Amino acid sequence: MRAADEREYVEYVTGALPGFRRIAHLLCRDPHRADDIVQTALTRLYVHWRRARAADDIDRYVRAILVRSFLSERRLAWARVRLTGAPVDTPGLAPVPEADVETRAVVRAALARVPRRQRAVLVLRFLCDLPVAEVAEILGCSEGTVKSQTAHGLARLRALMGGQDAAVPAKPPGAGHHRGEG
Repeated sequence: MRAADEREYVEYVTGALPGFRRIAHLLCRDPHRADDIVQTALTRLYVHWRRARAADDIDRYVRAILVRSFLSERRLAWARVRLTGAPVDTPGLAPVPEADVETRAVVRAALARVPRRQRAVLVLRFLCDLPVAEVAEILGCSEGTVKSQTAHGLARLRALMGGQDAAVPAKPPGAGHHRGEG
């Protein structure tokens, strides 16, 4: 990589790293695995920096790499090994202002038990506030699949949380719309 390209890469990664770590932590709920996922994504980004730099939206391009790294990492056998006891909260995650600490803990614990693909959709849709079309592009699936995974993920989250579903949207965005409107 040329020196100018490397400077651009380092500058971009330096500014975007906290956001990538937050997304990775929300996906896997383990700060050490989150760092591994981010490292894998940033290595892929480094290798493809020229292509990424030319993308219409570099953040979207990198989020796609990050989510795909998470989904791929989960398929590896070593990813199932758990070296720590209770999950550790990662400092620097933005608090949810409407929810108290107990509610956030319940939501995070429930989110960790949602299937990984549904979890990825929920994190991208509700925590990263991305539209359905962008989530579909990141995950390489149809918008209908994103909507379906959102509905199933929210239903699973509600079931896991029992009566404490105040922090979970009652309907996924676009629910109740007629076909073609969402």
